[in-house]
Amino acid sequence: MEDARNNANPQTSLIHCIVGARPNFVKIAPIMRAIAASNHLNARLVHTGQHYDARMSEAFFEDLEIPSPDRYLGVGSGSHAQQTARIMQAYEPVLLEEDPDLLLVVGDVNSTLACSLVAAKLGVRVAHVEAGLRSYDRTMPEEINRLVTDGIADLLFTSCRDADRNLGREGIEAGKIHFVGNVMIDTLELSLPLAREKRSPERLALSPGEYAVATIHRPSNVDTPEGLDAVLTVFEELGTRLPILLPIHPRTAKRAEELGRAERMRRCPGLKLVDPLRYLEFLDLMRQARLVLTDSGGIQEETTILGIPCLTLRPNTERPITIEEGTNQLVGTNPAEVIAAALKVLETPTPGGVSIELWDGHAAERIVTTLETQLALLSTPRAR
Repeated sequence: MEDARNNANPQTSLIHCIVGARPNFVKIAPIMRAIAASNHLNARLVHTGQHYDARMSEAFFEDLEIPSPDRYLGVGSGSHAQQTARIMQAYEPVLLEEDPDLLLVVGDVNSTLACSLVAAKLGVRVAHVEAGLRSYDRTMPEEINRLVTDGIADLLFTSCRDADRNLGREGIEAGKIHFVGNVMIDTLELSLPLAREKRSPERLALSPGEYAVATIHRPSNVDTPEGLDAVLTVFEELGTRLPILLPIHPRTAKRAEELGRAERMRRCPGLKLVDPLRYLEFLDLMRQARLVLTDSGGIQEETTILGIPCLTLRPNTERPITIEEGTNQLVGTNPAEVIAAALKVLETPTPGGVSIELWDGHAAERIVTTLETQLALLSTPRAR
């Protein structure tokens, strides 16, 4: 892939692909592969450094075979305003220097919003992958990022039909919207054979089909004593029924210490705390779990395709298709309701995998085909 980027035809269209946080890496990997196979596009990967922990970043590049970033901005952590501003300040000179034909962003993190704003203000076209997802909860920073990015994007690539409808209701021109499917499932399908070789449950002394996996990091669940106590109550009850594996997000670990809940977390019966896991390890553990408890967006999609019951500890989701057609349940954050839903799952046979329109492992190819067509129509690629 390095050779494909470095020896690209000088008449190809240059695309800046932006990543900054772990969910971005899973989505960008198949797109980078598909661009590398194109005779008309040349990608340069810009990593903002929004996730600065090597466990949350560099390891994913290795597992997903993503080429090393062409530019690393190293912005690090901070408040939403601080981080977004630093990304914009760091990215603007890179964009001015390299003058890409198009900026491609994925998902809904601060890097997605910040780089899109820079590009739009400088007249560079923006393509947003995973456009149109809506929770209709503006207390979520991700919802603001999604709304603003979609409002300024020139090409909006959607993963499901309800996203198309959301964008239409918001007045987005139909010609800008392209239903291509789900790039996260591209990565999942390609990675499953490698994940199966990991034997991760055995390494962690877990029996396939007899444990739960949990991922918790949203502010509503970890930033207040009430929110974190509710989550721990769920773990304390369910942990007496089956082991719960919790790869603890650095943000969650920090909040637990600050709120004086770290010792309670460590003492939860049946709760197995581990450091953040590499993508292939986590995929192997998730595919063999009896149950997944999460407040993540992408995991709702992955469990649907894997056929693993998923309980989402949130009052809303931007991925309703995982409930309507998948294995996901929106259970809120009331401990009694979460526990009741989990016990019901444990009494019910595992549902098996689900087929969703265009979640077929080829979304990235459709994205690249559309980019080739649209860039050819919009302008002649510049000599580089």
